[in-house]
Amino acid sequence: MPASQTRPSPAPFLKPGETVVLFDGVCKLCNGWARFLIRHDRQRRVRLAAVQSPEGQALLAWAGLPLDQFDTMAVIRDRHYWVRSDAVFEIIAQLPAGWRPLGLLRGIPRPIRDWAYDRIALNRYRLFGKYDTCLLPDPDHEQRFLKEGAC
Repeated sequence: MPASQTRPSPAPFLKPGETVVLFDGVCKLCNGWARFLIRHDRQRRVRLAAVQSPEGQALLAWAGLPLDQFDTMAVIRDRHYWVRSDAVFEIIAQLPAGWRPLGLLRGIPRPIRDWAYDRIALNRYRLFGKYDTCLLPDPDHEQRFLKEGAC
């Protein structure tokens, strides 16, 4: 599988060149990752959408990803999307330069990276916990999400 998948039409809800990270809105680890992105992406290069939100569901459908099993994070930009470890590296590339050395881990073969990613993703609720419902963004972070709320 290539690093990015390409679709014939641009992703819905996104402006040209805009990047969105789809994450599991009830996963405590995933919510921590979303808060990390909000804190460190000071240039606001990345927006967020919970996979449970209407926007997240539409973007999953656009990418041809499952609408009811959320075991991967996805990054979407224009006509392209990335999943699993490639999505992580696509996000790292959007962060300030101080985080870029983590991109060197991309040298690890993808099957090994994705195996490690899958182990965490499949056990994330057991290891980190789960919220009963999607958390809504703080009022000062609402503009970081595709729509008014996370879910």
